[in-house]
Amino acid sequence: MKILRLITYAVTTAVLAIGCDEGIDPISHVPPGEDVNPPTIEITYPVEGSRIRVKEDVMPIEFRFHAEDDIEIVSVSFTLDGTNIGEVTEFKDYRVAFQNFWYDQLTNGSHTLVATVTDVTGKTASTSITFEKLEPYEPVYDGETFYLPFDGDFTDLVNLVEGSIAGVPGFSDEGYLDKAYKGASGAYVAYPINTIATEEISVVFWYKMNPVPDRAGILTVSPPDPNNPNAPNNRTSGFRLFREAAGDKQRFKLNVGNGETDGWFETGPSTDLEATDEWVHIAFTIGTGHTTFYINGEIVSEGDFDGVSWAQCNSMSFASGAPRFTGWDHFSDESLYDELRIFNRVLAQDEIQAMIN
Repeated sequence: MKILRLITYAVTTAVLAIGCDEGIDPISHVPPGEDVNPPTIEITYPVEGSRIRVKEDVMPIEFRFHAEDDIEIVSVSFTLDGTNIGEVTEFKDYRVAFQNFWYDQLTNGSHTLVATVTDVTGKTASTSITFEKLEPYEPVYDGETFYLPFDGDFTDLVNLVEGSIAGVPGFSDEGYLDKAYKGASGAYVAYPINTIATEEISVVFWYKMNPVPDRAGILTVSPPDPNNPNAPNNRTSGFRLFREAAGDKQRFKLNVGNGETDGWFETGPSTDLEATDEWVHIAFTIGTGHTTFYINGEIVSEGDFDGVSWAQCNSMSFASGAPRFTGWDHFSDESLYDELRIFNRVLAQDEIQAMIN
């Protein structure tokens, strides 16, 4: 019996060995082949024409690149304004590299970055971009606390705060000055209000209306609405600037909350605008006892009001009523916006006219 068991074990082992050998290909070295094609490279950040602004005159920056080769990447080197600043020689994947290179001495001014990739046989490829590091922004007007020029990004230049983006908003090259914000369905940008939540406030910007959809939020600061979480409409604090259809025009309305109740600033046809291809200037001021609404520098609505309360408000939504003012379907605005400025004081009418001029 012992001999029989040994014979059975030997046969089983042999069968398993044969089965394993037939079921799995043996590992063998595969030659990489001939290096035929030159490598390729793309700089993915910054992009051509980028304008970078920070508070420091000298800043570190992460240059990002995408390089490929049919056999093997050996190095990616960088020059900035004609000066060699270093290279990358270690890659997670020797044929495809999505990596970065740190440089810590970027100064103000226009710069040209050149990236050169070299493969294992010495073939090279280069690409270049031109970008600009701008000097820190200095407020132009007295009391200016917030400024969005929309020149390719959503950064508040006074505080150097990048907005939180919802959806896919964009930019238009047909701005009032340079580029402009271009709204999109489901899109808006939100900012913290710690720098704008002052006792008095003024808001000015340029606007080119797209009347589709026929109602939209424009600039919204609202508290939560626990009674209507899916369609919030709590207007007891903050402010809401929005538009909605009035016949074949759009009526612009400003609503302000003082902590207990809300006040309305829209007087029928005086705040109506036709859909044209013209830029219009929108402004409003909220003082401790009076609120004024302007279109193209002219007063279209005003009245005494106790002032704005910021109770429970923490963010400002731009180009939509979402997420806190959607109870009347004032969602994203697909219009163009440019040169949005906010102030910690009440602007006089002649100051607004001077900005327009």
